[in-house]
Amino acid sequence: MLVHPQFNPIALSLGPVQIHWYGLTYLVAFGLFLWLANQRVRQPWFADAGWTRRDVEDLLFWGVLGVVLGGRIGYALFYKFDHYAANPLEILAVWKGGMSFHGGMLGVIIAMIAYANRRKRPWLQVTDLIAPCVPTGLASGRIGNFINGELWGRPADPSLPWAMIFPQSGSDMPRHPSQLYQFAMEGLLLFALMWLYARQPRKTGQVSGVFLVGYGIFRFVAEYFREPDSFLGLRALGLSQGQWLCVPMIAGGVALWAWAGRRVG
Repeated sequence: MLVHPQFNPIALSLGPVQIHWYGLTYLVAFGLFLWLANQRVRQPWFADAGWTRRDVEDLLFWGVLGVVLGGRIGYALFYKFDHYAANPLEILAVWKGGMSFHGGMLGVIIAMIAYANRRKRPWLQVTDLIAPCVPTGLASGRIGNFINGELWGRPADPSLPWAMIFPQSGSDMPRHPSQLYQFAMEGLLLFALMWLYARQPRKTGQVSGVFLVGYGIFRFVAEYFREPDSFLGLRALGLSQGQWLCVPMIAGGVALWAWAGRRVG
């Protein structure tokens, strides 16, 4: 039976300064975004629209704000509303953990709308540019979750070769390493599909629509192997909170892709 190695969450200590693995995975995510987005702006349909490396750097700044603020506020609203409503200042205590992808995505969308308005660009053109660059960041974050031994999976059949005991869960029950499932599906597989799809010119909005559908489906599937938050459990129809949040995401992605396909130009 595999046992989670219980990595030290601190990668490096320099006097009073502590560098956490999770923070390093964010740096890796941002570095990958810069590299991939710079490849994207070289594609003829973006280069002809005037996109440059400087635009990518500005996008990263806006995106970081959206991810951090949206992820934290989304976690408070979607997962622990009663707690944070009673203790609103704790929303600022990001070092205590708690980030929501769906909230982070909404934060990025709002940030991209603001960026598009300032630069007088169609905001769906902006989201089409960045969408294929996002999954590698998600993959990096899931590695951070695995290193921290958090967001472990549901109980697994002990005969499963990769079933793993997570001592952090408080039991010696074998579980699915769901962080690695999400790394593979929402990270690597989604990246491959998105990058291939976006290699050809598409109607404005279609790449964004494919991302919403792809992530929504992979996250929905992964939630069957991920232990639901103890303070939420399963919701209606036996689905988790994460799965219910994926439903409008998938529907919205399908609608966006179909609508964009009917547009002229």
